[in-house]
Amino acid sequence: MKTILISANTATSPYPVYPLGLSMIAAAAENAGHEAVIFDVMQEKDPARALAAAISREQPELAGISVRNIDNVNMLHEERYIDRVVDIAECIRRHSSAKIVLGGPGFSILPEQIMRVTGADFGIVGEGEKIFVRLIEAGENNGWPESGTIMRADGWLSPPEIPSALYDKKLVANYLEKGSVASVQSKRGCPLKCVYCSYPALEGTKIRAREPADVVSDIRTLEKKHNASYLFFTDSVFNDDEETYLSILREMKEKNVNIRWSAFFKPSGITRENVGLMKQTGLQAAELGSDAACDRTLRGQRKSFNWDDVVSANDMFRDAGIATAHYFMFGGPQETRETVAEGISNIKNLRCTAAFVFMGIRILPDTNLHKIALGENVVSEKNDLLEPVYYISPGLDRDWLEKTLTEAFKPLRHVLFPPDMLDDKLQLLHKLGHSGALWDLLGA
Repeated sequence: MKTILISANTATSPYPVYPLGLSMIAAAAENAGHEAVIFDVMQEKDPARALAAAISREQPELAGISVRNIDNVNMLHEERYIDRVVDIAECIRRHSSAKIVLGGPGFSILPEQIMRVTGADFGIVGEGEKIFVRLIEAGENNGWPESGTIMRADGWLSPPEIPSALYDKKLVANYLEKGSVASVQSKRGCPLKCVYCSYPALEGTKIRAREPADVVSDIRTLEKKHNASYLFFTDSVFNDDEETYLSILREMKEKNVNIRWSAFFKPSGITRENVGLMKQTGLQAAELGSDAACDRTLRGQRKSFNWDDVVSANDMFRDAGIATAHYFMFGGPQETRETVAEGISNIKNLRCTAAFVFMGIRILPDTNLHKIALGENVVSEKNDLLEPVYYISPGLDRDWLEKTLTEAFKPLRHVLFPPDMLDDKLQLLHKLGHSGALWDLLGA
C-alpha cells in the first residue's frame, strides 16, 4: 500500500524542528515491512504546489498528517496552525482518493474538534506506532475502520517497542542548514503534575526509558551519517526524578560521545556533580521550565520546586559555563498584583541568563487548569478550546498586566516579553551559520 506521511508543522520559533515523531511512525511502518514516503511542508518554498505534485505523483492510498501544535500559545501574537491542516486535507482529497488519518500531539489534545474541521477519515490519539501499522494492514485487507473513527492505544509502548527514528538524510541536512539541531528522544512519560500540561495525558505518567545503548546509537548515527554537531533531547523533562538520564550520560561518557547538546530541565534535583557530567558529554545550553517566578505562583502551578531551586539550578549551570534560558508565565493560578511585582524582581535578579516571559496560560482540555478555569467561570463546558482561550487569574486586569510586564522588561536585553520579540534576529543568526539555542547571546 502506498502511504505518505505529512508533517504539517510550520512553526520556526526559535528555530525549525525536525519532525521526530513522524519519523518514528515511518520507522515503525518500515520495521513492519511497509514503506512510507515523508513529506515536510517546512522544506518547501511553495508548500501547496509541492504537496499537490507529491500527492499526484505518489497516488497514496493512505495519507497521514502529523499535527504538532494547535497554535503558538502566545496570547499577544496569536497564530493558528489548524487552518493549514485543513488546507493539507483538502489538497489530498483534490489530488487522490487516499484515506486521511490525523495524529501527533496537537491532534491528540483536541481530536474530536480537529476531526470535525478537517473532515479526516481517521484519527490516532497518543502513540501511533502500532496503530498506524494496524491501519495500513487493515486497508490492505479491505478492512478500513468506519469513517470518522478515532483510534486510541489500549496501553503504552514498552521501552523496547519505542523505535529509533527514521532519519531521512536529505531532510536532516535541510534542517541543519537552517540552523536547527538534530533531535533524539530518550524516554516517554511524565509523572509531574504541572497544572497546565498535557504531557501526562499524551505519554502517560510513568517514565519509559529507552536503553542507553540505543539512544547513544541514535546519537552516533546523527553524528557520523548526518554530520550533526548539535542535538536536542526532546523528552518532556530530561532530568527525571528516577534519574534515567544519568544512565544516558554515563553511556555517552563511556562511549566517548562528546557532541554539543541541549535539553529541557526542571530546576529541582540539579547537582554540581551531575552538571559536571553533562558538561563532559557536551551540554551547551539548558532550557529551564521554571514557569512561575515566586513561591506562591509555583504552588499555584503545582510545581515540585521553589524559587530557591530555580536560582540554585541557574547558578550551577552558569558556573559550569552552560548557557541557560528560563520560561515564565504570568497570570496563572494564585497570581496577584503582589506576586507579579515579586516575580518581576526575582527574574531581574537571576544571574547571567535569558528569560522568555509569557502572559496568560493556554487552557487545554483534561488538565487541572481546565478544571480550575471551569470552576472560576473563565470558560464553560461550551468552549471546545480549539480557538485559544487563556487563563488569567481572576482579579487581575489583562491590560494592567500587559502594561506592567512591558514597562518592567522593556529596558532589559536578556528578558523577552513578548517571548517572540527577537525571532527575526535569531533566524538571521541561523542563516549566517549559527546553530542551536543561542541563549548565550542574550544572557545578561
